[in-house]
Amino acid sequence: MKRTLIEPNHPDLSIRRQCDLIGLNRSSFYMKAASESPLNLELMRQIDEQYLKTPFYGVRRMTVILQRQGYEVNHKRVARLMRIMGVQALFPRKNLSQPAQGHQIYPYLLRNMKIQHINQVWSTDITYIPMTQGFMYLVAIIDWFSRYVLTWQLSNTLDGAFCLTTVKQALANQQPEIFNTDQGAQFTAHDFTQCLVDADVKISMDGKGRALDNIFVERLWRSVKYEDIYLKNYESVPALQKGLETYFQFYNHERPHQSLNNYVPADVYYGGVSSPNIQLKTS
Repeated sequence: MKRTLIEPNHPDLSIRRQCDLIGLNRSSFYMKAASESPLNLELMRQIDEQYLKTPFYGVRRMTVILQRQGYEVNHKRVARLMRIMGVQALFPRKNLSQPAQGHQIYPYLLRNMKIQHINQVWSTDITYIPMTQGFMYLVAIIDWFSRYVLTWQLSNTLDGAFCLTTVKQALANQQPEIFNTDQGAQFTAHDFTQCLVDADVKISMDGKGRALDNIFVERLWRSVKYEDIYLKNYESVPALQKGLETYFQFYNHERPHQSLNNYVPADVYYGGVSSPNIQLKTS
């Protein structure tokens, strides 16, 4: 992967001007990837790929997989890395802890619901993004009916601020009837839920440990990683930012979806494509 085109010591162009010229958010130039040891980064990359294949694997099974690949790891180390990555096995479990103070859990509203038009349901999630010398987190908001990615943002921490910024950006243009998330602290926080309440949007939350309730975002993550992240091995945050801008443009405007009768998401979201065959039903 080539380094970013930005030259900090350019004799004629400021960093701001260079960012403007290539369409890069200036904050992305200064952002650094989160770091871990080289071995831990390698383990996290293996965990990430395995999780996409077998999202029902918990810490112990994931540890066995890594050990079979020749890594000398124990379940405590794997558990710590999975916590950093923000992944957990997809099976219902007893809720042994109460939400943090000021956080509220909402019921899941989408079971057996037919998704028949744009802006009926939006959803969001966060995923771990491996890089050659660190990692980032990606949040995205997707319209369920069209699969259109409305907005997205990168962060080097799991602080909820970047999720709140992203949902505010999306709501500035359109509003859904229902907004679905998991029960992560970023999405149960008062500021996040209040933003949706103020916009008169119904809030739906996945069951604990049931990420498949948010299946369309999970499918998006698979596409992003297999079609871009794993192929590119980004070295810097600016390169990752530009790469994802290019990928999401491709995903929204050029990549046909079989479930959309081979239309692209933008055809459905902005083009007014209407077909009786495009009627999704949640499980």
